[in-house]
Amino acid sequence: MTVTLEVCDGVGTILLDRPPMNALDVAIQDRLRELAEEATRREDVRSVILYGGEKVFAAGADIKEMQAMDHTAMVLRSKGLQDAFTAVARIPKPVVAAVTGYALGGGCELALCADFRIAADDARLGQPEILLGLIPGAGGTQRLARLIGPSRAKDLIFTGRMVKAEEALTLGLVDRVVPAAEVHEQAHAWAAKLAKGPALALRAAKESIDAGLETDIDTGLTIERNWFSGLFATEDRERGMRSFVEEGPGKATFV
Repeated sequence: MTVTLEVCDGVGTILLDRPPMNALDVAIQDRLRELAEEATRREDVRSVILYGGEKVFAAGADIKEMQAMDHTAMVLRSKGLQDAFTAVARIPKPVVAAVTGYALGGGCELALCADFRIAADDARLGQPEILLGLIPGAGGTQRLARLIGPSRAKDLIFTGRMVKAEEALTLGLVDRVVPAAEVHEQAHAWAAKLAKGPALALRAAKESIDAGLETDIDTGLTIERNWFSGLFATEDRERGMRSFVEEGPGKATFV
């Protein structure tokens, strides 16, 4: 398979494996959706890493495949494309993108679906679709603007330019820049730490933030309030508070 889900100690790694550049063709897109839904369902997956291997995250869509599509074909396909990336964005568990090499076009859009992005110091990111006479079609115009602000997103999308890792960090496009050899290790450490956390509380936090960003603050506060009070019914809440009172903060073991 060109995309796989490997699970170890609560961490699920969605691995792209289509050398040389992990071009995101229709088959990979559909497989991403399937594996995102599987990661959502599986109780043994408590956090997720998106990874393209040591050399490249994903250099974008399969241009030759898209070139053969006419307007009708893309009208029929475009929702499936967006649905695949939305499925990744809606995994109700912590998701980290481990970005090596290039994350361009659809590759950048896939990284945007993560909650946290760790990039190699030699990584390059961008949305170059404008250079093809197109715009991003897998969520880039929406997720990038929400992440780094509309004017910065317009600069990247209007020009199609690539940014180096340090500029991406300054823009807020990535959250941490590390030596290339340490990208997967640090992504795994982030995911493994959260895999030991209270799963339902982490889901509540993620859904409250993501859903709240899409609505007004009063509705967002209602979402937060409902999740907050609901967590008082969980065993993890009982364990966390009891451990805090008896042992101090940060020592609870969650189930």
